[in-house]
Amino acid sequence: MKLAIGNDHAAVEMKNEIMDYLKSKGIEVVNVGTDTAERFDYPVAAYRAAKLVASGEVDGGVLICGTGVGIGLAANKVRGIRCCICSDPYTAKLSKQHNNANMIAFGARVIGIETAKMIVDEWLGATFEGGRHAERVALITEIEQTQKLASRGE
Repeated sequence: MKLAIGNDHAAVEMKNEIMDYLKSKGIEVVNVGTDTAERFDYPVAAYRAAKLVASGEVDGGVLICGTGVGIGLAANKVRGIRCCICSDPYTAKLSKQHNNANMIAFGARVIGIETAKMIVDEWLGATFEGGRHAERVALITEIEQTQKLASRGE
């Protein structure tokens, strides 16, 4: 498995710990974020990681900024990305099971490192359930591609 990881200046320490954690599990990590505390715009890291995920160069992505919100929103602007902003392991698990999330984001100023590891573990360990959830993911894709929901008369 190969994951992209991106971060801004608020999340350097947590990014490094999560990278080490992933590597200890045998996961290859592509670091597209910053490694310094100097100001770094989170949309840049989000875009770099999301492009790798959308192109299939990596299997998924983990994004970290102060809250996880900005970096997750930026990633979701890339066609084909379903990034869930998670502050708990349960949400991370269901983001994959129900939404087939190909990226997750969380906040270094919101959660601690052990919670971050649990979020990553739950997301990585989950499997997309398909079925009615596949129909809903298809609707998300329809909106993304057409800016309409024609299949529902919208």
